[in-house]
Order: sequence, then structure tokens, then C-alpha cells
Amino acid sequence: MVQVTTVKTKPYTDQKPGTSGLRKRVTVFQQNQHYAENFIQSTLSVIEPAERQAATVVVGGDGRFFMKDAIQLIVQIAAANGIGHLVIGQNGIMSTPAVSCVIRKIKAVGGIILTASHNPGGPTGDFGIKYNIASGGPAPEGVTNKIFEVSKTLQEYHICPELKVDLSTIGKQTFEVDTFKPFTVEIVDSVEAYAEMLRDIFNFAALKELLSGANHINVRLDAMHGVVGPYVKKIVCEELGSPTSSAVNCVPKEDFGGHHPDPNLTYAADLVNAMKGGEYDLGAAFDGDGDRNMVLGKHGFFVNPSDSVAVIAANITCIPYFQKTGVKGLARSMPTSGALDNVAKALQMQLYETPTGWKFFGNLMDAGKLSLCGEESFGTGSDHIREKDGLWAVLAWLSILATRKQSVEEIMKDHWQKFGRNFFTRYDYEEVDSDAANKMVTELETAMFDPSFVGKKFSSGDKTYEVAVSDNFAYTDPVDGSVSKNQGLRMIFSDGSRIIFRLSGTGSAGATIRLYIDSYEKDLQKIYQDPQVMLAPLVDIALKVSQLQEKTGRTGPTVIT
Repeated sequence: MVQVTTVKTKPYTDQKPGTSGLRKRVTVFQQNQHYAENFIQSTLSVIEPAERQAATVVVGGDGRFFMKDAIQLIVQIAAANGIGHLVIGQNGIMSTPAVSCVIRKIKAVGGIILTASHNPGGPTGDFGIKYNIASGGPAPEGVTNKIFEVSKTLQEYHICPELKVDLSTIGKQTFEVDTFKPFTVEIVDSVEAYAEMLRDIFNFAALKELLSGANHINVRLDAMHGVVGPYVKKIVCEELGSPTSSAVNCVPKEDFGGHHPDPNLTYAADLVNAMKGGEYDLGAAFDGDGDRNMVLGKHGFFVNPSDSVAVIAANITCIPYFQKTGVKGLARSMPTSGALDNVAKALQMQLYETPTGWKFFGNLMDAGKLSLCGEESFGTGSDHIREKDGLWAVLAWLSILATRKQSVEEIMKDHWQKFGRNFFTRYDYEEVDSDAANKMVTELETAMFDPSFVGKKFSSGDKTYEVAVSDNFAYTDPVDGSVSKNQGLRMIFSDGSRIIFRLSGTGSAGATIRLYIDSYEKDLQKIYQDPQVMLAPLVDIALKVSQLQEKTGRTGPTVIT
């Protein structure tokens, strides 16, 4: 019989989860007494007591430092709160897309994901705890607010301190918990349910031919020592026949090998350099928890994420899943380029423009309005689950290559010729002093909201742009009517070009200012130009109008996409 203990605690005021859960430095979880326990208790409190005995909760994470400690706490606190059944990935490993898949498959009440996504790991890195609901998607604001409210007044938590679970052995472990019926912990293969789902979505025979047939292509898939490693090895190498050498950095590490597990041109530079040699036809990198992806063609040809979702949309019939379900609608986040809009218009498909955050897509999917969506921040996905899905996106690209028998670069260039090209770039200024960042954005908003701002002309080089719209993006959800305000400052010019500023909340220290530039070009003489050259006048205008460099002391961005 396992004993339940009630531990007195004091509430913390800073446990407000965002769309991506509660993210803090590892040291915050380790050095503040009961910090993790408080938040786990607050999270489990959203499951109604009457439903707990019959409830199943899925638990998994990206392998980062402190994950195994947190999982043992979740097991002990779930048992003490009367949760009947936990399903946990072997060794605690389960990608965010796989957790979403398993929640939906077994009809769990929800899931707890231990990740800080693409943020660095290790003892000095970040850690996060995120709750997903029964749809498999991130908890909406109503639920995260409830968790926060509980955390602010929490006086005690319940725990079974001597209960220990072996995470390495697949199978069920059952415990008799004092005052409750049996408590079952089921350790499952991290990959199997997810792999089974992908077999139903894609034509694995065609992908196997592409990756290991007589005229196979060569790929290089870099898991960046995150959670996707075991999925790449099992699905792409073992099942689809790509050689084991095509899977690199595929052992999950607590500190991601000392790297930043963010699949972009800066942090995945090793992959970019490996692709330049011309030995590989397609390269891809994945983030820490497996929901983001970057796709590269031969010689390091970069596929912008805004273009990636547009190409998948334009070639959607290459994926058997969509032949069965049809296409209900397309969506992109507001800062993402208008490339998807051009496809939607040409193919007469409904297009939704949402704030940043996957939950907005989830709402549309649950209402049967959305099939395919993407964000410029390397997130692409569909209604097969309720999270973005890195490996799914790469298999979607491989399906297009298998059908069209062209290279990544040829497919992309054909696309621009047919639909025109949205030149797009994003500048990230990371860990800026929060006060300076907030002051800059507030002052910019004041300037932009002056009635004389619309109609203003800005010049740089030989280009002149006239402001047509100046606002702070707001979104009314077509499903539930909820309104999300202040989602990003937008300057839209008379030719459709856009400058967007957003303060991002996914880092754990300081503020990140993101600047997005998007400009459409259909002149065939210009569509192959370098985006940085094409967009230089707009970047110049954005920096002048915002006085970003003067107000933050930053001479250049941390990352350019």
C-alpha cells in the first residue's frame, strides 16, 4: 500500500503558463522549494475530481535535463490525486506530436509534456511543463488561466513520495494507493503509435522506393540531439530504408549536445554546411520536442517555412490522407508570408489568418474548417493531430519529391513561377532588456496610431512605400467568437508589402523582439533574387521608424531567417 502525504507549501506568483506551458530556467525549478510540485498539483487540479479515477493522462518529454525528475514527481502527485492511469513514453521520451497522437488515439483526458521546445537545455538551460487537453492540442486560455489561478493560492499538494516507477521497461506497473483504487503506470514504445498514424497518412511504399529504391535520393536528417532521433531511426531508416548514416545527432541528450535545438540557418549551421557539398538531395533539421522543422535542398538551398506550407498546399494531392479527407481550409499565422494566400486564391480554398499560437489552428480543425496550416517559425502541420509536426512536414516534402520526380529547388522555383514569390525575412533580437523592448514597442505604437501615419511615404534607396494600413492585429475566432487583441504591430503598404513587429514570450530571459518583412513579387526577372537584397529597403525603413537600434542598443539581430 502506497501512502499519500499532504505537504504544506506557499504559492508562487509567476506560474502563469503561456500557449507553450510554463517555461523557466532549470534553476528556477530546482532551487525554489516545491516549485515544480506546486505547478504539477495546479495542473492536475483542472481534471475534475469525479473524473480522475477513470482518467488516463499521457506523459512524455524531449529528454532535456530535469525531465526524469519531473516525471517521477508527476507520477507521485498524480497517484496522490486519484488519477487512475498514466501512459508514459519509454525513458520518458515522447515527441510533442506523438503525445498529441497518443492522447487522441487512446481518448485520454489530457497530457503533460516536459519541454521548452527549441530553447537550450542542460543544467543552465530551460525547462518547461505544458498541459494538452483531450483534443491533443495545447490547453486553451480558459484552462491555462484556471491553472494559474490555482497556483496563486495553493497552500498544499498531495504526493506519494515513496512511489518509484521504472521508466525503461515497457509494460504496466500497478500500485495500490491509500484511499484510491489501483493506480496504473503504463510505459509504452515512444514511436509506435505515431509511426502507425503516419503509415495511414502517407504512401510508405512510394517513400521507401524514393529513399532506398534503384534510383533513390540521399537525405540527411539532423535531430539536433532532441526527441526526434528515435523517430527518424525507426521510421525513416528502419522502415523506409534510408541508410543509418542519413540520421545524424539522433541520440537525445539532456543538453542537446551543448547546442541550441532550434532548426534555423543559424543554429543548424552544421546541416547547412553538410548540404553545401551537394552529396544530399534533401536535408532537414528538427527542434528539441519535434514540432518544428527546416527543409533544405541540394547545395543548401533553403526553403523558407512560409513557402514550405504553400508548396505542400499546392501539391496536397501527393499525400493520400488528403485524397481521403479533402481539403477543408488553409491557415497561416499573421506574421507568416502571404505565399499560402496565393495558393488558396488560385485553388479557391478558404484561408484563415490567425494570431501566432497553434491553439488558434486547433479550434478551426476541431470545427472541421481546417486541413493544413503553417507558421513562419518553422512549424507546419495538419488536422491529423493538434500540434505542429516536424517529421510529418518532412515526409510531406518527400511525398512531393516522389510524385513529381524533381529536386527541392526545381519544385520551389516552379512554384514561384506559377504563383509569384513572397520575399520574406525575420530578424530576431533575443534577450533584449525587457524595459527597453516594451518602451520601443509602446512608442512605435503611439507613432503608428497617429491619424497622419496612414498615407505617409517612406523611402529607402530607389524604393518608396506608402502606408495603407497601420494597426495592432486583432483576431475574432470564427468558431467561438473569442477576440484576441494586440497580436502584433502591422504596417501594410499600398503594394501589399508588410512590416510587422512582435514581442515574443517563448524565451525565459529578457524579451525577444521579432521583426518580419514580407513583400510579393510576380516579375519573373526578379523572383530568383536574394531576399536580403530585395527586402533591404523595407528593413531599413523598419529600423528607422522603430529606432530599434537606438532604443535597444542592438546593432544587429541574433538570428536572421
